[in-house]
Amino acid sequence: MSPPLNRINSDERLPAQVDVVVIGGGVIGVSAAYHLAKKGHSVALVEKGHVGGEQSSRNWGWCRQQGRAREEIPLAREALRLWEDMQNDAGVDAGFRRTGVLFLTKSKDELASWERWAAVAREMQVHSTVLTPAEVAERMPDNTDTWVGGLHTPSDGRAEPSMAVPALATAARKHGVTIHQGCAARGLETTGGRVSAVVTEKGTIRTQAALLSGGVWSSLFCRRHGIELPIGLVNATACRTTPGPEITSGALGTDFYCIRRRLDGGFTLALRNRGTVELSPDLFRYARTFWPTYLHRKNGLKLSFGKSFFEQIVRGTSWSFDKPSPFETERVRDPAPDMSLVNSALAALIKSNPELKDIEIAEAWGGTIDCTPDTIPVISPVDALPGFFLATGFSGHGFGIGPAAGKLAADIVTGTTPLVDPAAYSHKRMIDGRRLAPVSPF
Repeated sequence: MSPPLNRINSDERLPAQVDVVVIGGGVIGVSAAYHLAKKGHSVALVEKGHVGGEQSSRNWGWCRQQGRAREEIPLAREALRLWEDMQNDAGVDAGFRRTGVLFLTKSKDELASWERWAAVAREMQVHSTVLTPAEVAERMPDNTDTWVGGLHTPSDGRAEPSMAVPALATAARKHGVTIHQGCAARGLETTGGRVSAVVTEKGTIRTQAALLSGGVWSSLFCRRHGIELPIGLVNATACRTTPGPEITSGALGTDFYCIRRRLDGGFTLALRNRGTVELSPDLFRYARTFWPTYLHRKNGLKLSFGKSFFEQIVRGTSWSFDKPSPFETERVRDPAPDMSLVNSALAALIKSNPELKDIEIAEAWGGTIDCTPDTIPVISPVDALPGFFLATGFSGHGFGIGPAAGKLAADIVTGTTPLVDPAAYSHKRMIDGRRLAPVSPF
């Protein structure tokens, strides 16, 4: 079951030519299109399903700096500012509020790691407070668990995934972006060794630049053009509850469950670091690259092997542009939720917070996260194909940093001064033979 999502209309006419084609209508693609248009470029955004239909509407709705890998902190900091700016520009509520993020722990070792993280973050102008048990109790007076401490970042925020990307798309359209839903990009045409067009199921758009922000579909698209992009797929589960008492106005993370207060008075609820890895031909292809990450996170992961494995083998990576592509077979990826995770999360939440004893699950859904081997995204040109750019592999972090990731992608595409140093997000690191170690954000 898919979560609720505000829907927007499509532009009827596909332009014959634009400066940039953005492929993928999630938070990254929409944000990039917005910033490209604000720079004065003509932009067409093509989406095989509908805007915000996949992971951008299925995530937790956290907009956090707290716990980010060092490489992502500058992007996360800029994203909070841009969430406010873009929401105001849209004139439509994206649900963004600066209500803070609070993590709680029962582990002294984890608390010590948070203290180290807070010291690094402070050097980067992110101010978080490490809490004593008494300070945790003051913030959560009715919580029945025993915590050794916590970490609080008051400047962090939240947004409503069901509202956010459509709102940002409204802002993008104000600046001239045309949005084409139900319009899969089948591939790229090249002239003289560089991008010259994007071929879609509804026609060809001439362009000198194409930005792929296709999430879980990005690796497949790249393989069609002989470009390596290691992406692993992890199916995750989340749910929303019926309304209940406000035990937090923002987001709360523990060693087991995580919640985010919703505008409807309920909570978005999930289990921390749990998911199901889809075994696929591509994952076996990149198994050596992903092995360190799997060892790092295997306790929270299940493995899934099903008919999709064989479907992918049969499908291959050399489809013709004048026939339906794999992207037209599955318009919106909609994996089933793991109800065992939902039930465990609700039980743990109520046990820890008895004042929530009357809440129930209103809806549960699944989503698929696109993960890189080091869990850091790729926001980068592709050296092997001039005019082709990537903004993908956000590893479950994309929603919160989406506005800034889109801005950085727009800067890279246009060759302007980048919002932050883009070195950590290079595509080259994925293919130059370096061992990719997983980072440890919490």
